Amino acid sequence: MSGLLDLVGGTPLVSLRHSGVLAKLEYLNPGGSVKDRAALSMVLAAEASGALRPGGTIVEGTSGNTGLGLAQVAAARGYRMVCVLPDKTAVEKLDALRAYGAEVVLTPSALPKEHPDQVVAYAARIARETDGGWWADQYGNPANPAVHVRTTGPEIWEATEGRITHFVATIGTGGTISGTGRFLKEASDGRVQVIGADPVTSSYNGGDGSPFAIEAAGHYVHPQTVNDPWPDSYHRDVVDAVVAVPDRSSIEACRMLARTEGLLVGGSSGTAFAVARGVSGDCVVVLLPDSGRAYLSKYHSDTWCRRQGFLDGELSAFVADVVSVPVGTPVAEARRVLESSGQPALPVVLAGRTDRFPPAAGEVLALLTASQLTGSGTVGPAPAPPVGLGVGESVADALERLPDGGVAHLVRDGRLAGVVTRSALRAREHSVGL
Repeated sequence: MSGLLDLVGGTPLVSLRHSGVLAKLEYLNPGGSVKDRAALSMVLAAEASGALRPGGTIVEGTSGNTGLGLAQVAAARGYRMVCVLPDKTAVEKLDALRAYGAEVVLTPSALPKEHPDQVVAYAARIARETDGGWWADQYGNPANPAVHVRTTGPEIWEATEGRITHFVATIGTGGTISGTGRFLKEASDGRVQVIGADPVTSSYNGGDGSPFAIEAAGHYVHPQTVNDPWPDSYHRDVVDAVVAVPDRSSIEACRMLARTEGLLVGGSSGTAFAVARGVSGDCVVVLLPDSGRAYLSKYHSDTWCRRQGFLDGELSAFVADVVSVPVGTPVAEARRVLESSGQPALPVVLAGRTDRFPPAAGEVLALLTASQLTGSGTVGPAPAPPVGLGVGESVADALERLPDGGVAHLVRDGRLAGVVTRSALRAREHSVGL
């Protein structure tokens, strides 16, 4: 009889009937994601080296899946588990971690790498300050990509009888695509093409590093970060191409897989599949990293998708080019910009981004009207985040969330897409009702 951890790996490869792509269902690992493999590998290596001793504490900074894998291993092998996660993490992941007995520490998601409360830095500090603490360090731990050389790659090679021509996966820590890709390239004498699927603003594909909606994929770069090298777990020499995928395309793909293939998967699976279905090859394999059960409140929720603007609706009529200013702009300059824009209010956004992408909705720090742009000094963040309304919302729902005399920024695909007032919403309601 096998123990629970003996069930990690050995996931099936299935044919997707609408695309001809073969999908490696990594969410069928016992902890629900591909990260079960790395979690177990890292713990076993730490035990062997003496870095993790009986009764010790495992600490990791994670977007959720590695934390879940480590929490599962910790419960099965008798360790304490502390997980540091960004505050945007899906609630299902937080609840699952607590169910395993892990201690959850939340920290703001948009912090520069040098900030002591940034996810990875915070986890490393907790491990240093904890007696018997061990920091898993999935981004730099060689046991992460190594397990995919030993297991994931050989499983795919055997299941396809060596016929695989293309392998597609997202890039998070880089361990999965690097280890799996390395084995497949070596086994095929370089014939297999390895393709990374990446959120469009991620720095892996040349994006500006601004926030994206997809968890467990991509590389975010805070504009105030001085030096942000890519993870050691990511072996760039293995990856032949990195394809950028808009968040909306990722979310549409993961929702489509549930409704047309019966595969309930997460957003990063949608990112990978969005690329894989467009690849021309005799045998294309896509790795689907985790389950949609961890994202029922996000990507599979119509309410969330409407509020984040990933579904279009009545408020799409208010989408317009919008002018914003970075935090720290002199008030007099901000007032001049607002007056020349014709907008009812001026968004104040996080400084340091390029103009390649509209500001992310989460980086809109204030929304200032002309009456608020008086005096001297500079513009700064508001005491409370401004109201954001998704283009997928109805006018009636938006009016419920926007107070009398209020103004909101419009959100489409998670990014700033306009400014709207309550009076404009009222006028729209009246015209539609006529």
